[in-house]
Amino acid sequence: MIIPVIIAGGTGTRMWPASRRALPKQFAPLLGGNTLFQDTLMRLSGERFDAPCVISNEECRFIARDQMGAVGIHDARHIVEPLSRNTAAAVLTAALAHQSQPDAVMLISPADHVIRDTAAFEAALDVAMPRAEAGEVVCFGVIPTHPSTAYGYLQVDRGSDASVQTVAEFVEKPDLATATELLGRGHSLWNAGLFMMRVDTALNAFRTHAPDLMAPCEAALSLGGEDLGFHRLSRDAFKRCRAIAFDRAVMEKLPKCTAVSLDCGWADLGSWSALRDHQVDTPGGNALLGEVEAIECRNSLLKSTNPDMALVGLGLDGIVAIATDDAVLVADASRSEEVGKAIEVLNARSAPQAEEFPRCHRPWGYYETLSLGARFQVKRIVVHPGQKLSLQSHVHRAEHWIVVEGSALVTVGEEEKLVTENESTYIPLGAVHRLENPGKLPLALIEVQSGCYLGEDDITRYEDIYARDAEEEVA
Repeated sequence: MIIPVIIAGGTGTRMWPASRRALPKQFAPLLGGNTLFQDTLMRLSGERFDAPCVISNEECRFIARDQMGAVGIHDARHIVEPLSRNTAAAVLTAALAHQSQPDAVMLISPADHVIRDTAAFEAALDVAMPRAEAGEVVCFGVIPTHPSTAYGYLQVDRGSDASVQTVAEFVEKPDLATATELLGRGHSLWNAGLFMMRVDTALNAFRTHAPDLMAPCEAALSLGGEDLGFHRLSRDAFKRCRAIAFDRAVMEKLPKCTAVSLDCGWADLGSWSALRDHQVDTPGGNALLGEVEAIECRNSLLKSTNPDMALVGLGLDGIVAIATDDAVLVADASRSEEVGKAIEVLNARSAPQAEEFPRCHRPWGYYETLSLGARFQVKRIVVHPGQKLSLQSHVHRAEHWIVVEGSALVTVGEEEKLVTENESTYIPLGAVHRLENPGKLPLALIEVQSGCYLGEDDITRYEDIYARDAEEEVA
């Protein structure tokens, strides 16, 4: 059995505006249908796999849980990092969490890669598995198709078996001249960021090559605790971890490492141009996603995330155009990896589009802003079955709730009542209130706020089943 360890962190900046800090790319439906995270879960499930170990950050833990449930994954071990420390600490924490199974084989996998040919991927795992069981550290390499500067490289010593080779050197993401030289040598593979090894092999590698990470990771795990189905690591302990990638901390220092060739339609969608190249579906080299039309366009990506928003390109060549509910990006495809500059500009003027989405996920469900004015805001609120918001009040706003689907148990002051579809209720300014979904189906309602200040920090919380801190400015 293989224990999938799925690293689901990341900031979401490279695929803005469809992906942002509040919803990194692995959780965004970039390709339509399932997210990359969900595709990874499904790919790493079945008879050969044990329950997955998912590692995510604080902000995305409920998104990850909801997306796991949506594809039928309910047995995952979900570890929550209180802050980012790159991938070395994440891999070590996963190994420590499974140290009672020293002979078990872990497959370390990013959550945001695309693999088109699952059968070929599983065949590569079959090649790697006996070597990992024997105590080897196995990484996976992809035969390069062009001199990319977006990937790291594995310099390999080719043996008689082209599918299994020894890694001679790890090369960090190179400049174009170096990438071209590596391809010219004919002994280089793209580093797919997938690793397979036994639990005890991983722990021994860290003890030898990154011993400073052992104590803080052990403390973070042992001093952490279960919380709403997650295992939250101790912040004080985890922040003492050095922020470093697993490749740099361990893989580059190993005296021996085996590379297994991966020929399965692999792609790391690290930029909009990479997604375009992966999704080309027209003779003109265009990739079209969502409600879009391309008229006399070439080599362009057009994507609309809103089915009610039509995006039309006319006479474009090498252009990326991405339209979301609240932001539009138009860029030269050759510069799509510089999208971080757009975020910097938006952050400089405190634009919410830089990091937040109109839809905000919460432990009880989500809400999204439909309309916002000087003294009013209209939201759509969805509460999962059996969940409820905190008992709270507002200093500056009153609220009207109209139930459009399901039933709501509403508390206002000392009064408690059931509000069903097509019924409404009023929450006066300053009233202590709570919203709960007592049913077995999702509750959807429209909230109309009115007042002089409508910020999310206008919340006084008295009771919360999710044990969030009183200063958390969330509903």
